[in-house]
Amino acid sequence: MNALLLCCLLTVVAAAPQYNFAPAPAPQPSYRSPVIAILRQDQQDPDASGTYSFLYESADGISRQEQGAPQGPNGAVASQGRWSFTFPDGTPGVFNFVADEFGYKVESDLLPTPHPLPAHAIVQIEKARQEDQNNAATFTSVPQQAYTYFQ
Repeated sequence: MNALLLCCLLTVVAAAPQYNFAPAPAPQPSYRSPVIAILRQDQQDPDASGTYSFLYESADGISRQEQGAPQGPNGAVASQGRWSFTFPDGTPGVFNFVADEFGYKVESDLLPTPHPLPAHAIVQIEKARQEDQNNAATFTSVPQQAYTYFQ
């Protein structure tokens, strides 16, 4: 019995975790990117009418400007502005935008644009439009009785 008890005690002692090492130190953060100065920052918070504007420019060539005001009967905010930056190769990127009841529209020379339609496609579209107009003139919008009942 003593041998069994001694064997169980040795098993528990051998299975106990050993805490004779120190944990690895936490890595220290390293910040290698330089701090970029803000050259200009103007801001007008929304006033009582809801009009706002802001502008900032940073030393690395990034700039952003926007102004907006409520429009229409529901007071939805319409805004317009621009942002710009410089690509690593020195090419400027300039984007102008308008956000209003017609959606969000961005304009830039860097955005892809669809190629112009070929002349034959324009002719086909015009022909289809003419056919639609002619068909609309021949049909009335008043419902017509299509079926008759035999007596």
